[in-house]
Amino acid sequence: MKAAVIAPSGVELRDVAKPAPAPNQVLVRVRAAGLNRADLMMASGRMHGSAGGAGTVLGLEFAGEVEAVGSDVSGIKPGDRVLASAPGGYAEYAVTDFGRVHRIPANNMTYEQAATLPVALQTMHNAVVTAGRLKRGETLLIQGASAGVGLMGMQIGKLMGAGKVMGTSTNPARRARLKEYGCDLAIDSSDPTWPEQVKAATGGKGVDLIVDLVSASVANQNLEACAILGRIVNVGRLGGQKGEFNFDLHALKRIDYIGVTFRTRTPEEVREIVRAMRADLWPAVEAGKLALPIDKTFPLDQIADALAMMRANKHFGKIVVTM
Repeated sequence: MKAAVIAPSGVELRDVAKPAPAPNQVLVRVRAAGLNRADLMMASGRMHGSAGGAGTVLGLEFAGEVEAVGSDVSGIKPGDRVLASAPGGYAEYAVTDFGRVHRIPANNMTYEQAATLPVALQTMHNAVVTAGRLKRGETLLIQGASAGVGLMGMQIGKLMGAGKVMGTSTNPARRARLKEYGCDLAIDSSDPTWPEQVKAATGGKGVDLIVDLVSASVANQNLEACAILGRIVNVGRLGGQKGEFNFDLHALKRIDYIGVTFRTRTPEEVREIVRAMRADLWPAVEAGKLALPIDKTFPLDQIADALAMMRANKHFGKIVVTM
């Protein structure tokens, strides 16, 4: 089968062996796959948890038809149209744990649309609802809101009853579009006074929950913008993995600073994350109320161009490759 593989010279399209499902896995004939920042990390030669290195098939989320299921799998059958998360999605076939598989809603959702959803839904439900403990009426700020996961985070916040949803972007054209995805106040995080704007919008209190996709470059400003007894959930590090941190302000406000990642979670933990997400969000997914924009679609043989577009950081929403 054809697959996008990490090579010493970059990412190459190669013929590789078709995977076979283990007893608890599902084999999917992939039709579309969504790009994520972790793919860029691995393509550059870095590891993403235990994934990465020469010969690795890229891709973390995809949609297609079930080709076969393992002996321990029930409730999913060959021919089902599904979306799923798993390593190895930039290929004609991919396997994944049964707990990561969802039937595509019967609402005319295309494979391309379905492929944008798995990572964003799982990541942001876990960040906003489980780790972030958002309560109805609380305020929410998504730091780095124009990314696909950021756009989904704002929608989830609205769906779960946030009183006011705020989102940041340094790009004025992207900020203008954030309101389409649940944003009540779009903030330019390159303006050093932005924490004061957040305080003004919250009556001087500060924001209850920040879900941070940027981290290092905005860490201390997040502390300034956060309310006393607020929460900050560290999801991504687009602004750097290391930086200054005002420990005194963190303590003064008694902020819960929470790190989340899927890289150190067991299959059982991921299944529980997926189960909780489905319980809260799947009716809205089926109704078409949770969706992401597709900026551009590339065929698999143009995967280098797709990754270059993501690396340039000029897209809004998702980039998708098709098989």
